[in-house]
Amino acid sequence: MYTTINDSGLLNNYATEPQIYYAEYPNQETQNRYKLQGAVATLLVTALVLVALGVS
Repeated sequence: MYTTINDSGLLNNYATEPQIYYAEYPNQETQNRYKLQGAVATLLVTALVLVALGVS
């Protein structure tokens, strides 16, 4: 943490900034996992909507 003191004695604290890095494009295995998760999420939401409509 970086701290400065001005003329009147007030402290200013500055957080240390993390190092910046660029994200990497996901490989084919990760993309397939995302597709599977999207399909499962879509099925879950569809099932919940159908159950809600069936109950009401």
